[in-house]
Amino acid sequence: MLKFYDCLTAPSPRRVRMLIAEKAIKLQTIQVDLSKGEHLSDAFRAINPHQTVPVLELEDGTRLLDSNSISLYLDEVFPESNLTGTSPQERAVIAMWQRDMDLNGLMAVAECFRNSSKGFRNRALTGAVDYEQIPELAERGRRRVRTFFTDLDCRLADSEYLAGGRFTVADITAFVSVVPSTSNVGAMQWLRARVRWRNREK
Repeated sequence: MLKFYDCLTAPSPRRVRMLIAEKAIKLQTIQVDLSKGEHLSDAFRAINPHQTVPVLELEDGTRLLDSNSISLYLDEVFPESNLTGTSPQERAVIAMWQRDMDLNGLMAVAECFRNSSKGFRNRALTGAVDYEQIPELAERGRRRVRTFFTDLDCRLADSEYLAGGRFTVADITAFVSVVPSTSNVGAMQWLRARVRWRNREK
């Protein structure tokens, strides 16, 4: 049976959980408590040397160590309710928007949040190595997030969904990008974007 190493408080595993829910996939879920440092243990290092979540362990023992590779695999193995594209053109367009949401959405939020939150002191980057926070990166992240929301509004004014006429992994990444705490990214823009996305998914 597939094993999914998850953490309920982390954005990257949430992306996979949303895909799993869309497809109604049955698998074994193992919670990794990041707040207790379980991902930094020797036991988890043996599972993922990068010491990050999510991880998907396949039935033959192969492990996929990031949300994008996991999403591609699950969408191929469980093709019902396709989320990554069914033709070369559609796959390319979805991949393009997925990269945009990764780089300019999720990574911008992470840059801001991880460089400003007290809970991430000396943990500004994910993984096994401790990195100090850089306040200038937090401020840059705030500016990037404001730009991201403006660009997202413009795109959604022209298209029902990011990559065209249906829900895809790019929409999942965009949604996860607008969910983090308002305290570091600008409450008004965060609220407007989140309300818009929730209304769209009703």
